[in-house]
Amino acid sequence: MHDPSPEQQYLIANSTTRLHRRFAGVAGPETIERLLLESLDQLASARVTSWLPVLAERFAADRLRALAKLEHLVAGDRPHVLFLCTHNAGRSQMAAAWTTHLSGGAVEVFSGGSEPASEVNTAAVEAMAEVGIDMAAAYPKPWTDEVVCAAAVVITMGCGDACPIFPGKRYEDWAITDPAGKDLEAVRPIRDEIRGRVEGLLSELKVALPA
Repeated sequence: MHDPSPEQQYLIANSTTRLHRRFAGVAGPETIERLLLESLDQLASARVTSWLPVLAERFAADRLRALAKLEHLVAGDRPHVLFLCTHNAGRSQMAAAWTTHLSGGAVEVFSGGSEPASEVNTAAVEAMAEVGIDMAAAYPKPWTDEVVCAAAVVITMGCGDACPIFPGKRYEDWAITDPAGKDLEAVRPIRDEIRGRVEGLLSELKVALPA
């Protein structure tokens, strides 16, 4: 783990305070700070450079949400779904965005990659914007054990043997074309195929779709 700069240390301290207020019943400040430092290091290793401390806080929040699920500290029974691909820059990001949009928040959604890219595929962001879904704030990130363990369903897309396998989990592999290197016109049918698969998944999970 690299040593954070003085500025990053200051931001991490503030992030720890915010996350502790939000997840006070899930983890103490020491655990939260450790998750933040781990998240910072993992994102830096994935070549993420822009807004790194901000993204580390978001990544740590995802991990704390997963821990809350594992510790049975989450009210309600929303299903948790994890989408995994190699770079977490195209297919898994679009699938996560479609699931959040179509479920209206009725599904807890995570995504990750075995080899995260430095940024989300621009054509994927543009294709989703065409259907009214904003992915501008999405960022590539690795998967973590607690996020995989919290998921009721793990959808893999092209990460092969690098995708994590945990006993007792429901796994599906979606054979979807990788949008990497493709232009907007080529990404549109990929976007639409992912929507259809997400609609089928939500139907299986008995999540009502919008009219």
